[in-house]
Amino acid sequence: MEANTRNRTIALAALFQCVEGVTQIATHGRVDSELFDACINSVLTEDNHSAESLYGGLEKLRTGFKVLMHQLGTGSMTPDGRLKDIEATRYAVNLLYLEKKLANDPDMFQALLRNIENAQQQLNFFAMNHPNMVARLAEIYSNTISKIGPRIMIKGDQNHLAQPENAAKIRALLLAGVRAALLWRQAGGSRWKLIFARGAMQKEAQRLLTNPH
Repeated sequence: MEANTRNRTIALAALFQCVEGVTQIATHGRVDSELFDACINSVLTEDNHSAESLYGGLEKLRTGFKVLMHQLGTGSMTPDGRLKDIEATRYAVNLLYLEKKLANDPDMFQALLRNIENAQQQLNFFAMNHPNMVARLAEIYSNTISKIGPRIMIKGDQNHLAQPENAAKIRALLLAGVRAALLWRQAGGSRWKLIFARGAMQKEAQRLLTNPH
């Protein structure tokens, strides 16, 4: 993975897309199917020759690019007068932190890889977004990353959060978020890049939205 602004922007957009999916489920009890499928694809695909291939192409990350530009803007409000989503920022920061802890725990990291490889074999029987596959990814998250801690507390409508299918989708998206955080680090991402290269990533996100090829 080449360390450059393009790949870092794709990785951060993917992370924010996973977070947006979590927010949609927690708030509305449903998630955009294309958004969700792209995130899940990044965990289960073996096509990793480029950052965008993990998500099925840059056009599948349109939501992520838009959220990135919204969240990385200066001040507490965006130019069009919308407040930034503080919870989305918290989820993203927590996922970056969990990935860093995972990278420092080689035994857990290997366990995670083995579990994902086993899940990939189930694609012979189930579609990527089948409830059984989503439940398997949620189980992987619970048995590996969730044990590293700290646990990410999701805020939202308890009626939505209490539904097992929604809880499974949220955990699957958090797993995909950790995958995006790993991609961010592989592309040279760091806390300093997040602070001092915000403008460059915003411009790159706009460019990739305009011309996703």
